[in-house]
Amino acid sequence: MNRIIKRPLAPDLAVERLLALATRQLEKLGLKPMGGGAAGAWTFTNNTRTYILNALFDWDTDSFKMALFLSTSNLGATSTTYAAVTNEHANANGYTTGGVALTNTLAGTTTVTADTGDAVWTASGGSIVARFAAIYEVAGNVLCYCLLDSTPADVTVTTGNTLTVQINASGVYTLA
Repeated sequence: MNRIIKRPLAPDLAVERLLALATRQLEKLGLKPMGGGAAGAWTFTNNTRTYILNALFDWDTDSFKMALFLSTSNLGATSTTYAAVTNEHANANGYTTGGVALTNTLAGTTTVTADTGDAVWTASGGSIVARFAAIYEVAGNVLCYCLLDSTPADVTVTTGNTLTVQINASGVYTLA
């Protein structure tokens, strides 16, 4: 008697096949497939800790925004001001230059957590494409930034869909 032993598919191939099947089923129903990405952690710029200690950032009273940047941006650890960061997403397709305003909170006494609400953009008239998000003080200094997809890869949101940068349940940062 002949026996055929089938190995399981490599995990990445199995996932690709499952995603392809799910996409076909969604399309049959007239639905758009949507995916979530694993964003990278928020990373302070080289100056952020000093800015916090020198009270240049007042998390719960200053105005902060979150903005989106392209893969060609110079956003990184050496970024200092929002104005000096290049290649923000264009003012189009549901994105407004400068990003969206954030509502920030502080919680705790001996361990203090700085938190903010999620940032949401809805694409209209075209896609929103970005690789990075940055939180910056409206007065100008960049607080932190993250990759929107830790691969790293661009994140694309097509017309009628939303891009939500969801803040981790433990906040943007904690001081202990």
